[in-house]
Amino acid sequence: MPTLTLKDGTKIYYKDWGTGQPVVFHHGWPLSCDDWDAQMMFFLKQGYRVVAHDRRGHGRSTQTTDGHDIDTYAADAAELVEFLDLKDAIHVGHSTGGGEVARYVAKYGQGRVAKAVLISAVTPLMVARDSNPDGVPMSVFDDIRENTATRRPQYFYEFTLPFYGYNRPGVTALQGVRDNWWRQGMMGGINAHYYGIKAFSETDFTEDLKTIDIPVLVLHGEDDQIVPIDVAARKAIKLLKNGRLITYPGFPHGMPTTEAATINADLLAFIKSDA
Repeated sequence: MPTLTLKDGTKIYYKDWGTGQPVVFHHGWPLSCDDWDAQMMFFLKQGYRVVAHDRRGHGRSTQTTDGHDIDTYAADAAELVEFLDLKDAIHVGHSTGGGEVARYVAKYGQGRVAKAVLISAVTPLMVARDSNPDGVPMSVFDDIRENTATRRPQYFYEFTLPFYGYNRPGVTALQGVRDNWWRQGMMGGINAHYYGIKAFSETDFTEDLKTIDIPVLVLHGEDDQIVPIDVAARKAIKLLKNGRLITYPGFPHGMPTTEAATINADLLAFIKSDA
């Protein structure tokens, strides 16, 4: 397996296929870069170089004791980008990966990143605070923490229902999709998943978004039950200097999988555009 040993000894598993302009994918909690299968195959066939990695503690990367925070996630991504010498790249992040992209682009992306995409992203801030009164109550994240820590195998299987909108009337749940989510989740370390909840729920990306001046596409499903659109995308777009928002009626959090054809077409149009 291709891996990069980071400065602190952590081994990061990555995929690097094809040639051409790089499209770099950052996965969500608690998954792996396998969650980007539909996008990586699509863009590989379109002539792009596609790159994705398993975040530390996730998938096939080292199950580290610490480093399960956005600053470390972004620093790890920066080491990988430098190692692969990726330039003029488009960075695409889903959910927690969207936060990772925002922090990476703001802190490390100068001169290497052409565009960015935030899909169902946790930006700018998920949790409710005095400064974010309409955010998600902390009790929701405490519940995710408790279930992850004490009954992860069953909880992860249950989590696929709202993640893909399979709990909605008239929606057919695909067993293979649910099993694949569960497989990816259970490959990772329980401590990484537990501490990663704080990373995606309590990190404030407001200043990151304000700093970014490259074109940014924001995609969000209007029926996202995991990262509500009013908490995330509709706020994030107001902070970006050069952002474009596309919302999708009825689409769930996991829309890169359930609605891959639509998402891929919009990604391709953005990448090819002059914006």
